Amino acid sequence: MQDSAESAADVIHKLGSAPVVIFDRDHVVATAGVQKKEYAERRISQGLEELLETRKSWVYDTEGKAILPVEGVGRNALAVSPIIASGDLAGAVCFLNSESQTKGSELQLTLAQTAAMFLGKQLEA
Repeated sequence: MQDSAESAADVIHKLGSAPVVIFDRDHVVATAGVQKKEYAERRISQGLEELLETRKSWVYDTEGKAILPVEGVGRNALAVSPIIASGDLAGAVCFLNSESQTKGSELQLTLAQTAAMFLGKQLEA
């Protein structure tokens, strides 16, 4: 999933104008818009893991509970979509907040969902 995830992260980062992190079930596998070494191989947070168990996409609107998706990193998630492959949870696509964006948008949610569907299909092939 690594190569496809890196390409997907780059594309949706440019379209969504916010940093992107893509996870497998346990760790960060790709990033765009942030320093790779800061995120490389970091674990998925407990909060994100709990969200993914619902298998639903999510967008942060500043009124709900913020989710810090990466252990040890203080950036909250703006939009998250689970990656589902052959009916199994395989990871997540996540937009992160930036200095200019503190809440998620419908565009970011749609981009995260699109990338998650694409990566899920790649894993099924």
